[in-house]
Amino acid sequence: MQNAMKHMRLYLALAALAAAIAASAQQEVMVSQYMFNGLFLNPAYAGSHGYASSSLLHRSQWMQVEGAPRTSMLAIDGPLMGNRMGLGFSLVHDQIGVSRDLDLSGHYAYHLRVGQRSKLALGLRGGISVYSARVTELRYWDVNDPLYQADIVNQPVGKFGFGLYWYNATSYVGLSVPTIYAADGRITFDAPESLDHYFTQHFYLHAGKVFPLGESLDIKPSSLVKYTAHAPIEADVNCNLLYRERVWFGLGYRTGDALVTMLEYQVSPQLRIGYAYDMTTSRLRTYSTGSHEVMLGFDFGRDLIRIKTPRYF
Repeated sequence: MQNAMKHMRLYLALAALAAAIAASAQQEVMVSQYMFNGLFLNPAYAGSHGYASSSLLHRSQWMQVEGAPRTSMLAIDGPLMGNRMGLGFSLVHDQIGVSRDLDLSGHYAYHLRVGQRSKLALGLRGGISVYSARVTELRYWDVNDPLYQADIVNQPVGKFGFGLYWYNATSYVGLSVPTIYAADGRITFDAPESLDHYFTQHFYLHAGKVFPLGESLDIKPSSLVKYTAHAPIEADVNCNLLYRERVWFGLGYRTGDALVTMLEYQVSPQLRIGYAYDMTTSRLRTYSTGSHEVMLGFDFGRDLIRIKTPRYF
């Protein structure tokens, strides 16, 4: 009996550790259509087109899993000062289990010309997250544990981030830390001193390039590498085909997590819609039917869009 209890405590500890790692690894947004939504990854992306651009995205992750992440995002950005600067705004609502996070951020980028046909942008992100957690709704064994005695309600947290973004007409490479600092000292659940901060730094390296295959077909491989402390390095590797400058077909793989299929249709020079489906490859596939993601994008400035069509990223 004592051995059984010891094993049970070990399993519970491992489960709690795995949950903590998973939560830590996804404090920043995770989307499959990242190659069309650069502002969510990197503030230096702001103003990288010659016109204002907006996108709306919703992701339902790990369907049929109770408490699985649900994310809704809105972003808009555009150039200033003759394309030398860029400004952007993003709004993200993220729901994971009993926690809620509403993030409002402003993005600023300064674009430096590098050579004749490429630019390097330096970006800053500043904003505030309103964080809530209904910890009293959790099921737990130790009724006297102070961790579960009070909910966190609308706790504001200031956040600041940084990014670099090199790009030309057909290629890009970016490096960013969306939250390089968070003023979250009060979000500790009255826990031990070792948990003096809740939010952790996430490092993103993303890149892509378009290769023409003929008059009607282009191919664009892209990748996103994500690193955060106390979690495995994760990589998204994708390949998209553009047919007649209107339809994107894509396949991808997220290490240790999912196979991804995606489809994007350019309804008009200004309007585009997209959908992605993640087929879970981890042990969660026994409990989940996968993840769904829908996107709607609208670009402003009809004349400039016609000159720069197609939009590759």
